[in-house]
Amino acid sequence: MNTGTVVSLPKVILDTNIIISALGFGGKPREILNLILDNQIQGITSSVLLAELEDVVNKKFPLLSSDLEKTKKQIRKKFKMVNPKQTVKILQDIDDNRVLEAAIAGECQYIVTGDSDLLTLKTFHQIKILTPNDFLRIIQGN
Repeated sequence: MNTGTVVSLPKVILDTNIIISALGFGGKPREILNLILDNQIQGITSSVLLAELEDVVNKKFPLLSSDLEKTKKQIRKKFKMVNPKQTVKILQDIDDNRVLEAAIAGECQYIVTGDSDLLTLKTFHQIKILTPNDFLRIIQGN
């Protein structure tokens, strides 16, 4: 066994809507979250994105809030936290720009989202912006 080989996992940002879908509805978003929790891909996030997750869950999905602390603890443990230095102002939704900033700071290859404004970009700084289905198709080589 060669212990000197470092395998570089694909780095991905899960937009807040994907994490909420994973928690509340399962399906493809849950599959992607599980890939991160199983160390098959590298999840990237920032404190701003975690705060947005907490805010959205508490305001729009109160039934999920009981699992929120456990989820945040898992995210802090399994995701790499980044502190974006670069400011992006290309989309109208400020939260979408924060996703792009974290993706740049985390040197991500992918952003997974259900947000149509982000998806319209298709790529940003060589970062592919994909739906959960398209992301899984690429990662699983289908």
